[in-house]
Amino acid sequence: MENPHASLVLLGASHHTAPLAVREKLAFDDARAAALAGRLQQTPGVREFALLNTCGRVELYGVASSPATVDELRRVLCEVTGCAPADLEGVVVQRDNHEAIAHLFEVASGLDSQIVGEVEILGQVKQAYDRALDRKWTGPVLNRVFQKTFQAAKHIRTNTAIGEGQISIATVAVDLAGKIFGDLATVKILVVGAGDIGLKTVQAFQSRGAKSITVASRTLSKAEEAAAQAGGWAATLAELPDVLANSDIVASSTSAPNAVVTRELVAAAMKRRPARPLFLIDLALPRDIEPEAAKLADVYLYNLDDLAKIAESNLAMRRAEVAKCRAILAERTVQLWPAVAHSLNSDSRPR
Repeated sequence: MENPHASLVLLGASHHTAPLAVREKLAFDDARAAALAGRLQQTPGVREFALLNTCGRVELYGVASSPATVDELRRVLCEVTGCAPADLEGVVVQRDNHEAIAHLFEVASGLDSQIVGEVEILGQVKQAYDRALDRKWTGPVLNRVFQKTFQAAKHIRTNTAIGEGQISIATVAVDLAGKIFGDLATVKILVVGAGDIGLKTVQAFQSRGAKSITVASRTLSKAEEAAAQAGGWAATLAELPDVLANSDIVASSTSAPNAVVTRELVAAAMKRRPARPLFLIDLALPRDIEPEAAKLADVYLYNLDDLAKIAESNLAMRRAEVAKCRAILAERTVQLWPAVAHSLNSDSRPR
């Protein structure tokens, strides 16, 4: 039975539409993501869905049986995030059908990232899809769209120079540190967080010649594993007062829901150290480092949006590659859409 009103829909907010403080309010930790999934599974007309949550975006992809279902998706998103509909006006953008596919293609290929060409986003999209697939949130439409997305992103990485130099948020952060300090061999570095970004940050610092690297994590074994790669030291978050006082650069990327490096903690550390600057680089969303710490003397704080601005200055050399990539992805979108449209309209059964 055909369903002419069914649609593939994207509701999302990103660095294009929302500043860092607003993206923090929309960010999904595991508990909030589970709450949203539970609501969507009980929402009539929602046939499939997947949630993509990164430092630069929060995006809900779904298959809706009717326009009324899309309205319900918006309402559920507001309720779970605690935001009033007016708060999300102009922040949460809707894309439908082939436009949603074209957008996901660009996201997975790194074209829509704050740092254009960055390499981490494809892995994050794959993790989002795997999570949805494992929990049986997806079906024939999203399975096809995501699988074709990965093929398109791989083609872009293989056949263009958009990701040349292994661009990532970690490498931009470390390049910034190098510009500030020059030789990093004698600089004392603290990496807070031993997840994927933390590991990449450690590797990036090491590749730039850093010799003194401490990794702090909530779990000591994870810190020890990350530190071992760089021949560094490991610490727990409980030891932050001591290791912070002994550091010149702090790069933080935990998944904590609240700040782990507070203004009070930084102020105490500054009193215990010689009169020299402390550079803080916040790679997390929600933010790991309280913005008020930047008001302290000799403390300099950079967040994700700051790093994106720095990376933008290096984008000119990749402009031609961006145009080339978009042309390739546009052609693939046109090729994929008829099959997706057929799947949308051949199954009217809601999940």
